[in-house]
Amino acid sequence: MGLFDARVPRYTSYPTAPQFSSGLSGETFSNWISQIRPGSTISLYLHIPFCRRLCWFCACRTQGTSTDAPVLAYAQTLHKELEMFRDLLPEGVRLSRLHWGGGTPTMLPADAMRSLAAHVFDIAPLAEGGEFSVEIDPNEIDDARLDALAEAGLTRASIGVQDFDPEIQGIIGRDQSFEITKSTADAIRARGIRSLNADILYGLPNQTQRRMADSIQKLLSLNPDRIALYGYAHVPWMARRQQMIPSDTLPRPEERLDLFDTARRLLLWDGYDEIGIDHFARPHDGLSLAARSGQLRRNFQGYTDDLSPVLVGLGASSISRFPQGFAQNTPATATWKKAVEAGVFSTARGHAFTPADIWRGRAIEALMCDFRLSRAELIESHGADAGILDRLLADTVDQFAPFVKRVADGLEITTEGRPLTRMIAAMFDEYAMDRAGHSSAV
Repeated sequence: MGLFDARVPRYTSYPTAPQFSSGLSGETFSNWISQIRPGSTISLYLHIPFCRRLCWFCACRTQGTSTDAPVLAYAQTLHKELEMFRDLLPEGVRLSRLHWGGGTPTMLPADAMRSLAAHVFDIAPLAEGGEFSVEIDPNEIDDARLDALAEAGLTRASIGVQDFDPEIQGIIGRDQSFEITKSTADAIRARGIRSLNADILYGLPNQTQRRMADSIQKLLSLNPDRIALYGYAHVPWMARRQQMIPSDTLPRPEERLDLFDTARRLLLWDGYDEIGIDHFARPHDGLSLAARSGQLRRNFQGYTDDLSPVLVGLGASSISRFPQGFAQNTPATATWKKAVEAGVFSTARGHAFTPADIWRGRAIEALMCDFRLSRAELIESHGADAGILDRLLADTVDQFAPFVKRVADGLEITTEGRPLTRMIAAMFDEYAMDRAGHSSAV
């Protein structure tokens, strides 16, 4: 197997979700919430797993609905789960980040958005400098819902673009014109919402460098503050709707790298800073500031400038991160709802950290964020075993030189080696990996 054929985790967590076990209970989740430090800041994620239409490229846990009834019923159960969370939360906790994801959170009607936001902020207000962000589908938004989000204090909007080429949109089941996307971006900014994110994909069917460049140039005309340039993960054995996408239309691994490089060069030419392996941000954006100051971090949404040690996820399938470990809710909406209505959290699986998880996870995060790691930091601040760490450093250099090199304080990935970052980070992963369960490394 060559480097271009490798499949490794995206490392938005360590250990990764496939390593979670069913041995972690709602009682453990409750205990971890109650152990949050009073007066501290945390992040809160709310998952809305509904879409008006199911895009074929998407591997997220979502379900389609043509009516608002199931979405409204879900929101009411989410209110109850928030109340359960409130009853355990220590005093004085505030939110460094609040994010609504999905699915399509903007399927919620305007009144339901207002009610949900009010419910959250009654429990824990935004901290000074905190951010409230929502994933917005340009096909599923209107003035009333944008007004509701603005009134609730939305500070950052995230728009999924994927690709602007009509033929590619047809193949992946995502019809979204440039005109409607621009209209949404303009409406967001007209309401004083200061930050705009956008996601775009490379590695899609029939994507060429010319088409990639055209989509990127259209995206640049919207001037988003942050851009996530994700590689499309074709995993039809896990996401059955992807079987609608013919595998023979997908670019080869070498072509994927060319597509990424085409987009990357255009983004850098337009003045964006390169952040980690797949993000770009304007120099004024918090992500750029975090990268320059060594405070860039990685979580389930990708790269972040949020330094809070706790991320609580509510809603079906949501994952929480605590200093003690990870906890994930059951993915089935009906099962989640039944548990919450019975007054218990639906925690179905998770992972309690071992001492090795702590330092190995930090090593992987440092490589993913900064392309280097500090031997002293891992030993002195994260409890790394010096002998094991030194062997890993030596093995990594042996396997990946000249793309990595030893430096006085540890290890550094060269500029030429950055496309291999996920594979290099995998050297520090203690758990056995099933290649079939992960996406292409490039």
